[in-house]
Amino acid sequence: MERVLGTFTSSGSLFPQSFITSNACKRQTIYSQVLPWKHHQFLRPIEKTGSLVALCCGNKFSCYKIEAQRRILCLHSALKANEVFKLKECSKIWNQSSVTTISRSFPFSFCRMVVGVVLAVTFGAAVSNTPAWALTEENLLFLEAWRTIDRAYVDKTFNGQSWFRYRENALRNEPMTSRAETYTAIRKMVATLDDPFTRFLEPERFKSLRSGTQNALTGVGLSIGYPTGKDGSSTGLVVISAALGGPADRAGISPGDVILAIDDQSTENMTIYDAADRLQGADGSRVELTVQQGVETRNLQLIRERISLNPVKSRICKAPDSGEEAPRVGYIKLTAFNRNASGAVKQAVESLRKDNVNAFILDLRDNSGGLFPEGIEIAKIWLDKGVIVYICDSRGVRDIYDTDGSNAVATSEPLVVLVNKGTASASEILAGALKDNKRAVLYGEPTFGKG
Repeated sequence: MERVLGTFTSSGSLFPQSFITSNACKRQTIYSQVLPWKHHQFLRPIEKTGSLVALCCGNKFSCYKIEAQRRILCLHSALKANEVFKLKECSKIWNQSSVTTISRSFPFSFCRMVVGVVLAVTFGAAVSNTPAWALTEENLLFLEAWRTIDRAYVDKTFNGQSWFRYRENALRNEPMTSRAETYTAIRKMVATLDDPFTRFLEPERFKSLRSGTQNALTGVGLSIGYPTGKDGSSTGLVVISAALGGPADRAGISPGDVILAIDDQSTENMTIYDAADRLQGADGSRVELTVQQGVETRNLQLIRERISLNPVKSRICKAPDSGEEAPRVGYIKLTAFNRNASGAVKQAVESLRKDNVNAFILDLRDNSGGLFPEGIEIAKIWLDKGVIVYICDSRGVRDIYDTDGSNAVATSEPLVVLVNKGTASASEILAGALKDNKRAVLYGEPTFGKG
């Protein structure tokens, strides 16, 4: 059913104000102001060129925020090309309780004819003046990336630039005739945000990222990140943690060290995904690292080996010289949040409880994170209820992850969580949830601070 079809002009040559026609109305009337929202739920802008704007029925176009205002805007000559529809800016022309109509009623067929003529003019102008009507598959991929940032990015100034103007300029000027060119355009767009924690990952880079959440990999056992400036480092790549007993750990590399070069290739402009590709390799092969440790710079040759990512180790601890009646403490070391993490932690907790431990220590030191869902599931093991984490974007709270205690295993025993500057990302979410819900006491030092 055709619900809404309308056009607007500011030139005054066709109609001095907006008109809207609707099959839902028994009487086809031209309206000069506004119609109740309930009659026009499917209104969406399809093109703007110069002073002419066309609207058609179809799915709501959330970018223009019309559905959030529950009214339809009566456009007028103040509307500029490429301007977002913001109803609050035109509040002076609204009168929600009444509808002003032009005294003369035009036949519906005449309205349809006029609409067709105006839309034909609109389409012709659009084809000649903007690429929007000839979007390629590559353009659509670029727009998907643009919309993702537009919806979720917290800084709505987008690092002090017009995000809509950037989109139009990029579609007009950036070459996007191949997938490689489109990826380059997306990387260039993301780079304008100047945000080290907002990155575009091509499929192969995403695969590399996921490899760190598997059960094993071949490399030197390093987790790396971008410098935050907290330790005075602004170039290179920062070591977040080194796998216990791995090649990097045995060579004395520790959290906070800065990798300046990999096989004589400077890391100044290297992404962490390029670095991961260079650090991983065949079992037994060599890689040379230039590492800055404080004021000292070291050149290290490491031999790659297969590193098991079994994330959990556990044991029972007793205070020395405290006798048989001393409290028994269950110690759990969690090194990564890979696909085995929550199941392995649950198994360790259940095993230690069978041995009648009186308290637990959860060691998250040098745990650089991993799979976010695994962190949520591990928090549920310790909590009988409460919020684990809020997910927020530029519009506020988007998701709430909480627990009702249905997956809880150990909610009553005293719990201590150990953290250090290598505790990052999902580890910080877990530690924060246990602390804020007053389930655990944290000991150690300030954590990494993953953005």
